[in-house]
Amino acid sequence: MSTTKPSIFLEIANLVKALNPQTISTERKEVLQPLIDFIRSKTSENQEIRINFICTHNSRRSHLSQVWAQTIANYFQIKRVFCYSGGTEATALFPMVVETLQNSGFKISAISKNDNPIYSIKYSDNEHPIIGFSKKLDDDFNPKSEFAAIMTCDSANEACPFVPGAEKRIPITFEDPKVFDNTPQQAEKYKERSAQIATEMFYVFSQVNS
Repeated sequence: MSTTKPSIFLEIANLVKALNPQTISTERKEVLQPLIDFIRSKTSENQEIRINFICTHNSRRSHLSQVWAQTIANYFQIKRVFCYSGGTEATALFPMVVETLQNSGFKISAISKNDNPIYSIKYSDNEHPIIGFSKKLDDDFNPKSEFAAIMTCDSANEACPFVPGAEKRIPITFEDPKVFDNTPQQAEKYKERSAQIATEMFYVFSQVNS
């Protein structure tokens, strides 16, 4: 029986194939290693892998991390991976994040439109869409136990020294593209941050079975 390649949309697959993890520094790889170890330990025990990406407002970096991690786990055919995101407070998924992901090949539609819109984010025709909206880290939409809490911003990392129910708490922080909002560099900087996160998630999941 022949093996089939992952079913993610071709435009996303081409983008993923072009990622270059060699651009990641040795120091940064050390930051990523605890997440690799967590995923490896779960796969070796044939357990579900739950990862909750946490930022202050759950509006930018945590969503980019959730979406790319879920997508790239599928790309590498690593099974039973469930990615989530949350914040120390709820705001709204920032529209530039939606636009950046759409430009990368994700098919996104609004399920509801209000102060905190809910989006369906699809990376494959046959996989359940990622449901994107801003929520607190302990929202009922997120796991209550047996997950890794990935702190994607310094302020959440400092404000949240303890994440209830988390098996592991791993700081993997990213610079905030918010500082470029309403500037001529906004689109470029969001694309840059998205590419960094995608590259680092590619590195993480590429190491799981190596």
